[in-house]
Amino acid sequence: MLISIEKKYKELYNEKPLLVRSPGRVNIIGEHTDYNEGFVLPAAIDKAIYVAVGKRADEAIHLFSVDYKEAYQVLLSEIQPTKTWATYILGVVHQLVQRGYSIGGFNLVIDGDIPIGSGLSSSAAVECATVFALNELFSLGIDKMEMVQIAQKAEHEYAGVMCGIMDQFASMFGKKDQLIKLDCRSLEYQYEPLRLDGYKLVLFNTNVKHSLASSEYNIRRQQCEQGVAWVKMLYPEVNSLRDISMLMLDECVLPKDTLIYKRCKFVVEEIQRLLEACEYLEKGDIVSLGKKMFETHRGLSKEYEVSCKELDYLVDAVKGNHAVVGSRMMGGGFGGCTINIIKEGAIEEIAAMLCTEYKKVMQLDLITHVVAIGDGTAIQYL
Repeated sequence: MLISIEKKYKELYNEKPLLVRSPGRVNIIGEHTDYNEGFVLPAAIDKAIYVAVGKRADEAIHLFSVDYKEAYQVLLSEIQPTKTWATYILGVVHQLVQRGYSIGGFNLVIDGDIPIGSGLSSSAAVECATVFALNELFSLGIDKMEMVQIAQKAEHEYAGVMCGIMDQFASMFGKKDQLIKLDCRSLEYQYEPLRLDGYKLVLFNTNVKHSLASSEYNIRRQQCEQGVAWVKMLYPEVNSLRDISMLMLDECVLPKDTLIYKRCKFVVEEIQRLLEACEYLEKGDIVSLGKKMFETHRGLSKEYEVSCKELDYLVDAVKGNHAVVGSRMMGGGFGGCTINIIKEGAIEEIAAMLCTEYKKVMQLDLITHVVAIGDGTAIQYL
């Protein structure tokens, strides 16, 4: 892909570009905990977004998407959110300008092999690739942590999704064969080795993305904030669901609203599940880790209610299979992928069985991705 994107750039702009790769991510456990100041356990994967960039002599921004076969052009002084793929790139440019960084016009070609809408955070990878490339191109001297924050803010202000910091952080700080235990409050992090020993990470892509995803994501955030506000009335030291126990929820939220209680209960329990999962990782206990993943899915489906029939079907279909130690939906919800830990020798058979059954029941094709844990955003050389 590096060769093809460089070739396309040279064809369009007749010069050699700077090349940057930024990966998608998986999250082993810790879903919807990031914007509640909890912990998450993501990792960068070996599927990525690639950008080729170069400076221009004027103030114009010329973008080209290989995937969409589409160009987008705008003056630096006239950028604004769009309803197209370009908005993720322009959102980053807007953040750089807002923060007083001096940039000029540029050409950018984008391509990638992250399946769009699959819950692997292609948008965060686009944002991270863009900020990393522009930082390098214009010698801005921005450190990785600020790049992550710029990428996240771009998602908030231009894409309109109030995401937590996990996706951008994993894309930027990923490390081969390591998970990142990230404290979303302090942004302190440590790497946790993932020793799969005969197992692999397998993603089953439902091939659906229900339109509820973005709006319901923002509603879940508001519901969590409401729960915190009610607890805070009795416990003023509380700032987020990270600080709250089940006893506090029972006392302060349950009498007021059972739906908001359910939402908050999931997050409080998920933070605890993640801490237990890290203990299993340190012992190399993949089977116990997998059990936690099944528990997470149940909570996401029944309490947080961000699953859908397609995701539930795929998790239920592998639950009794001795070769599958863990499975759950991954990402914001309402479509995308399930993430599974499956014995290496059984992947082909399970995937074939699921493809047939899923097509029969859902009238949809199932796509299987076997992924490995890879490095984060970086310059690429041919």
